[in-house]
Amino acid sequence: MTDAAKPVTHKRVFKIAAPIVLSNATVPILGAVDTGVVGQLGQAAPIAAVGVGAIILTAVYWMFGFLRMGTSGLTSQAYGAGRFGEVSALWMRALMIGITAGLAIIILQRPIFAGAFVVSPASAEVESLAREYMSIRVWSAPALIGLYGITGWLVALERTRSVLVLQLWMNGLNIVLDLWFVLSLGWGVAGVAQATFIAEWTGLALGLWLCRDVFANPAWRDWPRVFDPVQLRHMASVNIDILLRSLMLQVMFVSFLLLGGKFGDVTLAANQVLLQFLHITAYAMDGFAFAVEALVGQAVGARNHIRLRRSVVIACQWGLITNILLALGFALFGGLLIDLMAKAPEVQSEARHYLGYMVLAPLLGLAAWMLDGIFIGATKTRDMRNMMALSLVVYLVSLALLMPAFGNHGLWIALLISFVARGVTLGLRYPALEASAAK
Repeated sequence: MTDAAKPVTHKRVFKIAAPIVLSNATVPILGAVDTGVVGQLGQAAPIAAVGVGAIILTAVYWMFGFLRMGTSGLTSQAYGAGRFGEVSALWMRALMIGITAGLAIIILQRPIFAGAFVVSPASAEVESLAREYMSIRVWSAPALIGLYGITGWLVALERTRSVLVLQLWMNGLNIVLDLWFVLSLGWGVAGVAQATFIAEWTGLALGLWLCRDVFANPAWRDWPRVFDPVQLRHMASVNIDILLRSLMLQVMFVSFLLLGGKFGDVTLAANQVLLQFLHITAYAMDGFAFAVEALVGQAVGARNHIRLRRSVVIACQWGLITNILLALGFALFGGLLIDLMAKAPEVQSEARHYLGYMVLAPLLGLAAWMLDGIFIGATKTRDMRNMMALSLVVYLVSLALLMPAFGNHGLWIALLISFVARGVTLGLRYPALEASAAK
């Protein structure tokens, strides 16, 4: 019996989810160390440069985040259907797409960086240091984007412990090299970039080793199969839908940040602090969303709608428990978290004024987060794209109606309404998804 055919239990769901939650916990630690080591240089410009450079590169790489999600859905379905040759071929396709995308970014780095500084200008000193940082880090783009595909493939096969090992290795090595290159060798901003460059390329090497069993099936190098035009078109369709969906989601959050600036620097800073609560929620929910991706995809591949429903029910139960705990935690300790993230008294006071929305956010966003994972696993990405478009319209209408009357409160309410809209619209499409798995 393959893992895909085993019963779906609470233990199985938690076994998939727990390593993802733990691996996500290492991400903010790395960011804090990156900032902390350059902060020891005693100047503001290096801190700003690393922050700006990291944001620009993250935004560029984020465009290829579809590779993780699309690979997860397609691979889990092939695995559930017992098409192990296709599982191997998908691994190779994802890796090739990731490396090709990374090489394209390297080739186009000059116009990309120039455009980024037009959109987000910085002082001459900060821009110079940020360019130095990015000109080093960009050379690991093929490794990082290739790892998106590897991560999606591992998640689809429920091998999330391997994902945790990857993250611990990359982030742990990055932290050690940060301390050595910057504090011991005095390499400054370039040292932070070099540390990340080495961590990402060694991460790809480790990822290949963790996937070494793929080489046992010759399908990974069966080039007619790897380049099968039907499979490539299907993969492209899935990935394009996810990309468009993600772009619309990004429009929501970027507009939220920009519109928050209309209410002054203090309110803008408070909104930025409170958005970290959403990041915490997303990091926690990723584990159960990834679990439902893998299990739903396998159930769809096996044409087993009963297993699909059980996967959804169990994963959503864990998601609900997690989000209730998060809401309670934010209600009880949200003020302490705000004080840890912001030292300015006026920002602390302003953030507390809107803390109630963070208590509601995990509860109102649960359906959207879980349904995203369900639809990714089922590769019903056209529904994801279309329902996101409807949710974006609802968000924009809510902004137009609420912001003039309620100011920043209206902005937060509109964002929470968009969460509900995403959950409701995808929920209305769920019965069709489940019915299709039985055909």
